[in-house]
Amino acid sequence: MKTPIAITGLASISPLGVTDHQQWDAYLTSKTVISWDDTFQAPVSRLSQEAYALINDLRQENTHYKRLDNSVLYAIAAARKAIVQSGWKQGDFGVNIGSSRGATQLFEKYYDAFAKLSASMQEQGTTATHTSPSTTLGNIASWVAQDLKSTGPDISHSITCSTALHAVLNGVAWLQSGMASKFLVGGSEAALTPFTIAQMRAMKLIPSKAGSSSKNMKDPSINESPYYCKAMDFTKTSNTMVLGEGAGIACLEVGKKDNALAYITGIGYATEALEHAVSLSANGSCFQRAMRMAIGDRDPSDIDAIVMHAPGTVKGDQSEMEAINAIFCNKKPLLTTNKWKIGHTFGASGLLSLKLAVQMLQHQKYIGIPYLEEKTRSQKLQHILVNAVGFGGNAVSILVSK
Repeated sequence: MKTPIAITGLASISPLGVTDHQQWDAYLTSKTVISWDDTFQAPVSRLSQEAYALINDLRQENTHYKRLDNSVLYAIAAARKAIVQSGWKQGDFGVNIGSSRGATQLFEKYYDAFAKLSASMQEQGTTATHTSPSTTLGNIASWVAQDLKSTGPDISHSITCSTALHAVLNGVAWLQSGMASKFLVGGSEAALTPFTIAQMRAMKLIPSKAGSSSKNMKDPSINESPYYCKAMDFTKTSNTMVLGEGAGIACLEVGKKDNALAYITGIGYATEALEHAVSLSANGSCFQRAMRMAIGDRDPSDIDAIVMHAPGTVKGDQSEMEAINAIFCNKKPLLTTNKWKIGHTFGASGLLSLKLAVQMLQHQKYIGIPYLEEKTRSQKLQHILVNAVGFGGNAVSILVSK
């Protein structure tokens, strides 16, 4: 990279809460916030009660917000917190916030009403006036820009589960080019809906009950909920991906800053050839290329930890691990993920992983995975890689440094 990029604000709305303190304290425990949902007949990871209260208050602020999808409101709430932390005021900064699914809840609601009317033949072909503008993917960045009164460019996109880290890549590109001096980036997801869960079930990605996928599952009694997602447990024999929700936002600026939380010192990306719509090569070739690009001229031994994508699927976890083995051989960094704790938040997941990495750098504490047999290592944390990959083998690696 030409110049390090400072992260001066970093906020999230997640199942772990709404404040940095709440979220870090949650990481210090062995409890998962994933729980069984009787409506979906599947485990899910919902926002905390504090987060829902914050979103409900936001929805009541004006008539426009009452018509917005939760994916937009999650992003607005997190973005407000991020710019307060960064000290940004209203003005000229760019916005790039993506989502894998976009306005899923509203779209399903409007389509369900449309389908019922069509079936009854009473009002065939009609739908609510605000259906189209409130269900476009561009809603997320444009409404965040409106809320923060930004006059810079605003961009929304979807690159499935690597969406948030692709937003980081895009923000870095704008900053490095000199076309902007500040960029707000992130991802938001509110996809806990019947149709989305049905899609995950159709691909056989989600578990039916805790423990059924692992040969040596630890006693779940230490948790309020069992470990439904067994991310990075390579003894599992079936997929254990769990869907979560949330939003993560980062404020990026060029160069050294007194209020920097951490620095982006490397970026990497790659896309591999598809064999089918959700394929990923066994050796994780896209991960290998993305990580090598992010590491750059550094010795791989300089990397202290990796926050893996590790969605909790058999092939997904193993593919990423094979890529790590290929690069680091027998000198692997500390490895972790947050999927076992908060589930897979699709388009927001990369930013929530980035926040975990930055918090580990700030607190100089590695957050491990309680059900894995691993030796506790105490070491200085200086450089942490964050990985994400989406359907279609589009991987991103971001190197963050203290």
